[in-house]
Amino acid sequence: MSEKLKQCRDQIDHIDNRMLQLLNQRAALAQQIGHLKDNGVVLRPEREAQVLQRLQANNPGPLSDDAIVALFTEVMSQCRALEAPLTVAYLGPAGTFSELATLTRFGSAVQGQPCATIDEVFRSVETGSVHYGMVPVENSTEGAIGRTLDLLLQGSLQVCGEMMLPIHQCLLAQNCELGAVKTVYSHPQSLGQCQGWLNVHLPHAVRVPASSNAEAARLAAENPHSAAIAGRQAAAHFGLTVCVENIEDLAQNTTRFLVLGKQQVSPSGKDKTSLVLSAPNRPGAVHELLAPLARHGVSMTKLESRPARSGLWEYVFYVDIDGHQADEKVASALAELRHIAAFLKVLGSYPVAN
Repeated sequence: MSEKLKQCRDQIDHIDNRMLQLLNQRAALAQQIGHLKDNGVVLRPEREAQVLQRLQANNPGPLSDDAIVALFTEVMSQCRALEAPLTVAYLGPAGTFSELATLTRFGSAVQGQPCATIDEVFRSVETGSVHYGMVPVENSTEGAIGRTLDLLLQGSLQVCGEMMLPIHQCLLAQNCELGAVKTVYSHPQSLGQCQGWLNVHLPHAVRVPASSNAEAARLAAENPHSAAIAGRQAAAHFGLTVCVENIEDLAQNTTRFLVLGKQQVSPSGKDKTSLVLSAPNRPGAVHELLAPLARHGVSMTKLESRPARSGLWEYVFYVDIDGHQADEKVASALAELRHIAAFLKVLGSYPVAN
């Protein structure tokens, strides 16, 4: 071993020991903060967002900002767990993209609770059996998740955060000989995201919808002449082989997830507010709904219509705007909207996803 190599390794050992000391000092402070809190709330999304924003702004490299976010998300996860265990419900079973979104957002110290349906995720949070829920709300290829939107309208939960997860679909099977595949299982959204690839490579295979990608992997594990479209994390759970990676039709395929809870999130400095509203039944009513946003300089980032289920051809509109509802411009716009809209519900203000 050269002397230079030994010196570098000795420096790494010294830095590791210092990092170990500093991490434990941070953890001890997190424990102290837990004792000082008087409301029992463990997760402060705005505080965690501010920490990650500051670290990215101060990052000199060579580690990427994404690497810094992943590292410190895990540090915060382990420190948070010293205050109290954090439980999060997600659309299961294990091996789904919802589980991956949960672990990516909250770190490995979170206690995940897989649920059979999106309804069950909402119900678990509403009844207090878990602290938070993680639900998909829209995909960049296939659009909005209607059931999530309906439950946001009907329920009382607050949106406490969002998570943008790049979706890389894989073909999983026992036997990777494509000619032997007669059936392909997957969630309908994933089948839609990969239909171009399927048309070219498995044009004669029967496409069978499943309740989740993990359920699709379980079914494929039972049938040697079938395959599943799922994330690579599902392969290990069900003893399948990753036959082909990244078969999604669009490379930028991304699913947006929402974190659901019962708390109001304070401003972080870089926030988003989600609303659902309806317009009076008269000409120009929808234009009137958007006018207060323009007057107060509030940017709208999303507008999604959805049947109101209260009458024929009646719709509600899901709107995302820049800023926190406590911000002066947003508060003024919302005050006007309450006088104009036939119905208005603020779903929550929360930090913009990293």
